[in-house]
Amino acid sequence: MTSHDTKSLIRLRGRSIMALVLAPDVPLNDWLNALDAQMERSPNFFDARPVVVDLGAVPREQPGVAQFLQLLEQRGIRIIGTEGAHPSWDGIEAWGRPLPVSSRPGREIEPPEGRPAQGLPAVEATPSTAEVNTLLIDQPVRSGQSIVFERGDITILGSVASGAEVMAGGSIHVYGTLRGRAVAGLSGHPGARIFCSKLQAELLAIDGVYQTADGMPANALGKPVQVWLDGEQMKISVLD
Repeated sequence: MTSHDTKSLIRLRGRSIMALVLAPDVPLNDWLNALDAQMERSPNFFDARPVVVDLGAVPREQPGVAQFLQLLEQRGIRIIGTEGAHPSWDGIEAWGRPLPVSSRPGREIEPPEGRPAQGLPAVEATPSTAEVNTLLIDQPVRSGQSIVFERGDITILGSVASGAEVMAGGSIHVYGTLRGRAVAGLSGHPGARIFCSKLQAELLAIDGVYQTADGMPANALGKPVQVWLDGEQMKISVLD
């Protein structure tokens, strides 16, 4: 066989990723101050999280946008791309070509205590047309582990440790203590719910609406609860 007969094979794989989308607004300094306050209350919120910065609300004449992105990185925020960046901004080319704007824009999210919107938990979320299934985890989810099941519900017979993450296209059922992050309704299911035997979570999210630990009702902590959406508002109630 000659060298001309040899063909290189390039394998391509599609993959959905979960990322937060930061949508800064002007004045940028005030927005940064509000972000710092939120990060002080939830210091691990952005740990190991890819982030897309949506610059669509920043006016074209705004100076120092590239430097603003550097300030975000200095805060430990891992930026994987931007949306809505204007090519006339000085230095913006260093951040690569802007990502295409999603055809499925997410809702604006109001963090606890009325802070500015901080993110949408999906860059790409394709609704599944397959039959809803359930992923059963018959052991505890350890710190640093990430369980992702976009096709349906996740049931965990043990506990979810602090620093762990569970993300489901449907609902999440935890028969132990929920200390980490639980993200339900990944594929655009506002009817998804989160259940756990003991609530000590770092973050709860359903269909893009989230609540961090400091915003959860004190009377629900340490109790068996269910979590659901009432319109744009997250509800947490103690189970009898």
